[in-house]
Amino acid sequence: MAAVLGLDIGGANLKAAHVNGHALSVPFALWKDPALLPHALRTLIGQMPAADVWAVTTTGELCDCFESKRQGVHVILDAVKEAAGNTPVHVWRNDGCFVDVAVARETALQVAAANWLALATFAGPYATWGASLLIDVGSTTTDIVPLLDGRPIPQERTDPQRLRCHELVYTGVRRTPLCALLGGAGAAELFATTLDVYLVLECLQARPSDRSTADGRPGTKPHAHARLARMLCADLESSTEAERLELAERVVSRQIELIQAAVTEVAARLPTTPLTVLFAGEGEFLAERAVRSLPSLSTSRKVLLSVKLGPEISQAACAYAVAMLAAKE
Repeated sequence: MAAVLGLDIGGANLKAAHVNGHALSVPFALWKDPALLPHALRTLIGQMPAADVWAVTTTGELCDCFESKRQGVHVILDAVKEAAGNTPVHVWRNDGCFVDVAVARETALQVAAANWLALATFAGPYATWGASLLIDVGSTTTDIVPLLDGRPIPQERTDPQRLRCHELVYTGVRRTPLCALLGGAGAAELFATTLDVYLVLECLQARPSDRSTADGRPGTKPHAHARLARMLCADLESSTEAERLELAERVVSRQIELIQAAVTEVAARLPTTPLTVLFAGEGEFLAERAVRSLPSLSTSRKVLLSVKLGPEISQAACAYAVAMLAAKE
């Protein structure tokens, strides 16, 4: 197998995975300074094993530092090319094909946000017969991809279309603002995100060095409690831990409702009840909880990619998927 390094370049995180199983995910706020992307990529890749080929997928083009998705794709591809030097770069598109950088620039809108298809194509062998679903809950979004006999059969392929048919749900376990989930039951300010919910509920590990939080303070449980308190128009002195935990559970319930509604709609378009449900992403636990209470999927076989691949690879699953797909070409 060729030594391939996969890259999944998002707006908030950079993910790299090598076909040998080594994977990394690091926060990088692309929208703040896209000019730093080549340096960030070199730093990330410097921590990875050597590779003969890079395979790339990208979602960061939606960042509002770019005037358009096309411009965003061009900036990201230029940064990849600069960081790669003489290493060949293969770019994944939403038609399920790899192309070189020149063709990728010409077909930028097919390059944009195609990582879900790479993961679904790679994961297909875990559900080779009959109807199945892949549910990938990430830091920002949830992808729900229908499969038949191990092959993705999405209704749509671009994010605007996928959002409308609910194969894309804009909710995740780190970056979703709580004001988008609570409505009038909380402050309409960016005081806290779902990261804080899953820190206080101990579903995600604390990262003291990670300050990509609502207030720029560390991603730790005590700071998460302080951010949740502000969603109640309070602080740690004027709110109780019980009140903050109740708020967190309300957010979880709302996210489960959103995921369940979308899963039910997508599953209904399949020819039969899904025989298998595949779970992926750092929010795998949330997807599993949502499906567990859906009677229509009670008999479906459940497959966690974190168990099949290991938690490190599962959190960079799209990067690993493009690496493995490119290695087979």
